[in-house]
Amino acid sequence: MLTALALGTVLAGCERAAADRAEQQLVARVNGVEISARALHAGGAALVQAVDKVIDRELLVQKALASGLERDPQVAADIDNARREVLAQAYIERAARGQALPTREEVRAFYAENPALFAERRIYRLRELDGAANADMIDALRSQVATMRDLDELAAWVKSRGVRAALSIQTQAAEQLPLAFLPVLARLKPGELAVFATPLGASVMQLVFYEDAPLTIEQATPLIDSFLAGRKRLALAQAEVKRLREAAKIEYVAQFKSTR
Repeated sequence: MLTALALGTVLAGCERAAADRAEQQLVARVNGVEISARALHAGGAALVQAVDKVIDRELLVQKALASGLERDPQVAADIDNARREVLAQAYIERAARGQALPTREEVRAFYAENPALFAERRIYRLRELDGAANADMIDALRSQVATMRDLDELAAWVKSRGVRAALSIQTQAAEQLPLAFLPVLARLKPGELAVFATPLGASVMQLVFYEDAPLTIEQATPLIDSFLAGRKRLALAQAEVKRLREAAKIEYVAQFKSTR
């Protein structure tokens, strides 16, 4: 969710001069190679830093080419993989250009379906214990949380069982947390603990305090537009890959046969 709702960068990026010069502006020459920038919306120090970063990259690229690194088998493979990633992403972006923008009805529905992100949004101050855990350990943690009210005591209990875990304290807005966590966090009172399964194991969170920080639908609309558009692009990409797979002749080597 955080990634989907994040705002874009101010500076679209700088690159070596190529086609479409009408959309680019020459900003430097490095050993005779022209460096251009596209979509310059920043100024001052931010722009200078962006240009300097690209100049540094160009110097390294020139040195690598002079050393023949592009002929190294691993480097050549990495370049080819990067090229294929760019092409695949460009194809999806091109295919998505014609898709309909989210409607106002879709925006209002998403706003209403996710009050913890918008109308009832909060900023949480949390203490967190993260560690590796299997299903049995997660169940044991939940049992301990039912009787313990001190996160430090729980951390000592976890470590006594040989489980690596780390304590931290952080302040996070609702959209910075996994969506599935929010209903539980909304019910917690300061000092209470909750256990969550995570991709890496488990997270035990203790609520220190929270601050109400609601967003009106007008404030939330740009974020919801971005998220819904991203979700539509993902659905389009999945459908397009499915269509292409159905039309393609794919022959697996035996041990790599897909289970799809």
